[in-house]
Amino acid sequence: MERPQRSFWQIWNLSFGFAGIQFGWGLQMANMSAIYEYLGARADQIPILWLAAPLTGLLIQPVIGHLSDRTWCWLGRRRPYFLAGAIFSSAALLLMPHSSALWMAACLLWVLDGCINISMMPYRAFVADILPESQHTAGFAMQSLLIGLGAVIASWLPWILTNIFHVPTSSASGAIPFAVRFSFYIGAAAFIGAVLWTVVTTPEYPPENVEEFRRKKTENRGIFRAAAEIIAAMRQMPRTMRQLAWVQLSTWLGFYCMWLYFSVAVARNVLGATSTASPLYTEGIEWGGVCFGFYSLICFLFSFLLSPMAARIGRKATHSLCLVAGALGLLSVTVIHTKLLLLLSMTGVGIAWASTLAMPFAIVSGVLPQDQYGVYMGIFNLFIVLPEVIASVGFGWVMVHLLNDNRLAAVVAGGVFFLLAGVLTLGVEDKGDQGKRTMTFRHEKEREHGVMG
Repeated sequence: MERPQRSFWQIWNLSFGFAGIQFGWGLQMANMSAIYEYLGARADQIPILWLAAPLTGLLIQPVIGHLSDRTWCWLGRRRPYFLAGAIFSSAALLLMPHSSALWMAACLLWVLDGCINISMMPYRAFVADILPESQHTAGFAMQSLLIGLGAVIASWLPWILTNIFHVPTSSASGAIPFAVRFSFYIGAAAFIGAVLWTVVTTPEYPPENVEEFRRKKTENRGIFRAAAEIIAAMRQMPRTMRQLAWVQLSTWLGFYCMWLYFSVAVARNVLGATSTASPLYTEGIEWGGVCFGFYSLICFLFSFLLSPMAARIGRKATHSLCLVAGALGLLSVTVIHTKLLLLLSMTGVGIAWASTLAMPFAIVSGVLPQDQYGVYMGIFNLFIVLPEVIASVGFGWVMVHLLNDNRLAAVVAGGVFFLLAGVLTLGVEDKGDQGKRTMTFRHEKEREHGVMG
């Protein structure tokens, strides 16, 4: 069924829940490594403490995608999943700042990341379900915009609460500062509120033949049948999706290196803090959050340019250039010794982040069968989760044996991964770009012959 074109505000409404999802994700990315260190973790322990979360996502994403493809109820197809994920994620956000031990924080991160995946994965398919193919790039660019908006606020919250509202930086009842605690409370409210906005404002299209849909759902019921269908889909991945898988693996390895170690690198390598008890450490962690918020702000602003840039030079060229900008941003941290100049580095990262949230999904959505958007988006998201598993399992060893626990070196490694991803992007086959080039060439020929006046 051909979908009608949507207005700017309709695309905004259907994407708005992502601002809330990213609010929760941004709080997690900016603060969890510091929370672990507050609770006594060593640098080499931090990657393994993140492991439970991606392992959960590895299992959840294709399963939730498969289930959402076969769901239809009064709430719709995708909305029941991202609403349920929002409810449980908000609960985990409320509990996280009350962690009293490493095992408790790791378990809550497991729950939080798993539930964020339950919300986020069907959301990718939701955009492809609602919008016509000609608006997929605009829809995913809008997601980048709102993700940037949510992440800006989430990343800056501890700094804002401390420096503007003068919330105490330390707590008499625990090691985790009050500002971080209040940030997680606000994040819980923002998460559920934003997702509810999309649920209320954007209805879903029912299956074209509801009775046939229900009959097939009944025939294909069962865990083994579902597993067989997911495995079959993985074997039948389109060529473009296979090529993008390598781009995603390298890109997200770069981001995870940054997320795991950037804030603590600012505290220890840039500001010179020698322990978590040092005021410089708290200042560095807060400034790391400010930097994360700044690259999210750049993401928000640059998202307005993504669609016209992709229309001008093509989606894969756009993505490659953006990844190179991110690489230069992370590599530049090695020569920076003042806080403000780190914002310049984060400009490149923000450009890479905006493109990463939009271009790969816009490219791959054009080669997927419409009735399997959910399961394929779940499989595609595995190439986001797998790098986190790799980093969590292997990067602790790398930190001890190769990088001598140097947090800054880990950030630089992220820049190298970005460069690799930028090169790999140039080899991706994008049918949407090919179609645009063919149309542009035909129009130029018509102009030459006076057909178009």
